Amino acid sequence: MAPSTSVDALVSALVARFLRTNNYAETLGAFIREASLAPDVGQSSGDDTNNWTIQGLLEEKKTFDQSVNFERYGADGSEKGLWSVPAPSKPNIVQTPTSANLLAASVERWQKPSENGDVAESEGGYIVSTGADRKVHLLDTAIGNDPIVSFSGISDSPVLSYVSVLQGRYILMTNMSGQVLLQHGCDTLDTRRDHTKYAVKVVAHEDHHGSSTSPRKLWVATAGWDAMVYLYCLSILDGADSSALVMGNPVARIKLVTNPESLLFVRHIDTDELLLLVSRRDSTYLYYYEVESIPQGVTESENDTQPPVPECKLLGQQNLAPHSNAWVAFSPAYMALSPHDPGLLAVATSTLPHLKVIIVRLLFPSTKTSGTEGNSEASLTQASQAFAALALQNREDAAILVQANTFAPQTAYSTPQVAWRPDGSGVWVNGDDGVVRGIEAKTGKVVAVLKDGHEPGCKVRTVWAGYVAVAHDGEDPAQEEWVISGGFDKRLVIWKV
Repeated sequence: MAPSTSVDALVSALVARFLRTNNYAETLGAFIREASLAPDVGQSSGDDTNNWTIQGLLEEKKTFDQSVNFERYGADGSEKGLWSVPAPSKPNIVQTPTSANLLAASVERWQKPSENGDVAESEGGYIVSTGADRKVHLLDTAIGNDPIVSFSGISDSPVLSYVSVLQGRYILMTNMSGQVLLQHGCDTLDTRRDHTKYAVKVVAHEDHHGSSTSPRKLWVATAGWDAMVYLYCLSILDGADSSALVMGNPVARIKLVTNPESLLFVRHIDTDELLLLVSRRDSTYLYYYEVESIPQGVTESENDTQPPVPECKLLGQQNLAPHSNAWVAFSPAYMALSPHDPGLLAVATSTLPHLKVIIVRLLFPSTKTSGTEGNSEASLTQASQAFAALALQNREDAAILVQANTFAPQTAYSTPQVAWRPDGSGVWVNGDDGVVRGIEAKTGKVVAVLKDGHEPGCKVRTVWAGYVAVAHDGEDPAQEEWVISGGFDKRLVIWKV
C-alpha cells in the first residue's frame, strides 16, 4: 500500500506543479479541492532532486530509450547460457574477528601452520577477507565459519588484491602503499615496492611444465595507480625449500597512458601462447601483450643497481565500442574469464549511473609478424585502409554477444566487479545499493536479485562465486555453490542455495 500511495502523491505533485508553472490558477484550485490535496502541493523546494516536472520526466524517458538502443541481448534458440536453478539466494552473515569495511573476499587455498609447526594444507580452502583495518582473516568453510587465523602485521596498509598459487603454498598480495607481498602460510617470504601508488590488482599463471630438475615458471603481473604494470617470473623447483622463494626484480613492465583497471593471463586459443590482457581507464580497448618471449634471468646485481626493465610488446587491441563516435564511452573496469570457455570474457564497465555488463568473445591477435608487413601497409590506398578499418570494426562488433544494463547503481568512485557462476550460466555483479544481481549469460537480463544480506544503500565492494567443498557432521565434503560478497556495511555475506 505504501508504494502505491507514494506514486499517487508523486503524480499529484507533478500535475499541480505543471498547473502552477503555466499559471492555470482556477484549474489548480479545482484540482486541489477535488483531490483533497494540501494548498502548497506542487510548489518547488530547495532540493532540486524533488523538483521533477512532466517535461523532465519525458526527457529522462527519451534518454533511457536512447540508451536501450545500445544494449544487446542474446536471441538464439539454443539452451546454452540459460540461468540454471537452483541458484544461491539465502544470505548468511558471517562474523569476522574485527569490524571494518571489507575490500576483498573469496574462497582460496591457503596453507596454515599446524600445532607442530608444520604446514597443513586446506582441502576445500578457506574464506579469505581483507578489510580497511589492514587485517587479513581466514575463516572455515564448514558450518559456523569459525575464524582460523588473523594476520594483523603482514601489511602496512589495507590489502586490495590477492591470489593463491600452487595449491595454496603461496599467496601473493598487493596493498594501498604499492607493495607486493609473497606469503607462505603465516610467513612473509618477500616484499617489493615497485609501484609508487596503490597496487590494485595481482594475477598469476602457473606453468605446469616442469620436473625435479627443470624449474617451472610462475608468472605474476601487478597493476598500480602509477599507470604501471609489472611482470614477474618466479622459478619453482619441485621438492625445493618452500621458504627460499623470492619475487626478484620485474622481468618486464608496461607503461600506460592512464591507470590500469584490470589484468588477466589468457592462453591464445590457436597457438597456446601466454598473453597478458590489460584494460585501462578512459579507454574502451582491451590490450593484448606478449609474455613468454620476455628474456629471463633478470636479477639484482652485486652493486645493487637494477638493469633496465624491458617493455612488454603490444600485440594488438580489441575495441568494446567499435562504432561509438564518443571520445570515451566507458572503461572496462573488471574482467573475468568464463570457467568453461577460454575465449569468452565478461566485463563490468564504469558506465554511469548504472553498471553495464559486456560478454564478448576475445579476438586474439596474431603473435607472428612478417618482414614484409611494412611494405604491404605502404602499398595500401586510403580507400583500402578505410575498408580494412570498417571490416575490423564489424568484426569487433560481432564479437560482442551481450551488452546489457544491470541497473546496479554506481558512481565515478565505485569498483565494479563481475563473477561467473561456476557452471557458466550467468554472472554476478555488485552495486552501491546493497544488492547483488545475477545476469543471465545468454540474454543479459537481470534474473536474480540478492537482498536482505547487506544494509540497503551500502556499497558492495567485492563479489565472488564458485563451488565450495563443505563438510556436514563428519560426512565427506559436498560441493555447494556459493556467492560471497563484502561491503562497506562491514558485513561478509555468504549466499547459498
